Amino acid sequence: MEYSSISSEVIRGYIDLIILRVLYDGDSYGYEISKSITRISVGGYIMKETTLYSAFSRLGKLGYLRSYPGTYSGGRERTYYTLTEEGREYYKQKCDEWVLTKDLINKFIIGGQL
Repeated sequence: MEYSSISSEVIRGYIDLIILRVLYDGDSYGYEISKSITRISVGGYIMKETTLYSAFSRLGKLGYLRSYPGTYSGGRERTYYTLTEEGREYYKQKCDEWVLTKDLINKFIIGGQL
């Protein structure tokens, strides 16, 4: 599927959902999260680094994720991110919200039921 025609304004409303989904399966660090987003979207969406780290900050302040230091084989430190229980609940709420949103918008798409 080609995603290049999706406006950044539409995606902006789902940045948190995208990041939380990647972290739902386990802890990770910024670069790996970014690669996962690109892979899952089959290259259709590449999240800018500033967008990613702004979202980490926002989600952290809301209590949905927390960060902790970790290292990798090169000895350099990485910051890892993990979902909190509140983050898992928020993710589930956002998924439910997406289903309702998609159903509503589909009513206005040509070919949808009137």
